[in-house]
Amino acid sequence: MGIIFLLIEFLDELAFGATDAAWPLLRADLHLSYVQIGLALSLPGIVGNLVEPFLGILGDVWKRRSLILGGGIFFAMACLLTAVSRDFIFLLASFVLFNPSSGAFVSLSQATLMDRDPSRHEQAMARWTFAGSLGVFFGPLLLSGLAFLGFGWRGVFFALAGLTAALLAVAWKGLPKPAALVARVPQLRQIWAGLREALAALKRREVVRWLVLLEFSDLMLDGLYGFLALYFVDVAGMTAARAALAVAVWTGFGLLGDFLLIPLLEKVRGLNYLRVSIVAEGLLFPAFLLVANPWAKLAIAGLLGLCNSGWYAILKGNLYSSMPGRSGTVLALDNVAGLFGKLIPFGIALAAERFGLGAAMWLLLAGPLVLFFGLPKVYDLHPEEVE
Repeated sequence: MGIIFLLIEFLDELAFGATDAAWPLLRADLHLSYVQIGLALSLPGIVGNLVEPFLGILGDVWKRRSLILGGGIFFAMACLLTAVSRDFIFLLASFVLFNPSSGAFVSLSQATLMDRDPSRHEQAMARWTFAGSLGVFFGPLLLSGLAFLGFGWRGVFFALAGLTAALLAVAWKGLPKPAALVARVPQLRQIWAGLREALAALKRREVVRWLVLLEFSDLMLDGLYGFLALYFVDVAGMTAARAALAVAVWTGFGLLGDFLLIPLLEKVRGLNYLRVSIVAEGLLFPAFLLVANPWAKLAIAGLLGLCNSGWYAILKGNLYSSMPGRSGTVLALDNVAGLFGKLIPFGIALAAERFGLGAAMWLLLAGPLVLFFGLPKVYDLHPEEVE
């Protein structure tokens, strides 16, 4: 059963990787501005973060299987809508549908995978992240391959819809049926109790810490990835095709790092590794922005992708460990915190419109800085958290 969840994450990140690599093509075809791109990167996430907390609570008190499969159906529909988009409004609507659909289809799959072995959250998240990194890596390659064959970015989203339908057929048979005791309809008191528990968790320092660190870590993950292709076109002066290569280099080195992280976490404590990688990322990113040669930027981009490996897996694993047995509630809280994080791409786009993308990219440096000062020291941890 675990392989089904990993395939769902692979598919989700395949779509994400192809989309972000396609932004130069989308901009040219649909005549988009920086502000429109920023809105397309931010608004769907905000909508998703408003809807997904309720999906997370439902995932703890109702039928996760139904929610996962229903999310997959809407996931496929969103891919089809993107494929036939003819203007910015249509594209934005398809992205708005895609985000909460991914929350039900993908996030609840992650939560279910975490529940299988609560004592190995970091290790399970490392495998989940590696599956996602495979998808991110192959996303630009899928785009390049279909573009070479003449299908363009629209063909990518038609293909993603077909792959989703095939995976849904496998999941329909592979996901376990709900227990007979599960209510057909969730009772209001169950949902209300779940919401109260989630609000009470926000009073706990360790829960808030991991939520904040996750959001700032995303600046050097999805935040950087969302603007990387545009940066290599508009600042480094590369063609759209070479910018897609740059994205592939970044994701390829990230894939290597995520693969190496799986055995590493069997020997090294995740937070100890994380401290070293944060320092490396904090030194490499200014060098990436300051160096003038585009091929030197490309090389440093690869190192950036390598050094941020494990950030999401380790931080999210610790968030799950801070609330054992309540993985759906963890998703709800993560989405509430994400309301702030989803505004960041729009803020960067506004800064790029006013000052240029090269200057706006410096805002991403806040990610490693907050992580450096916000990670817990050994004496901050509870006794059971120290090896």
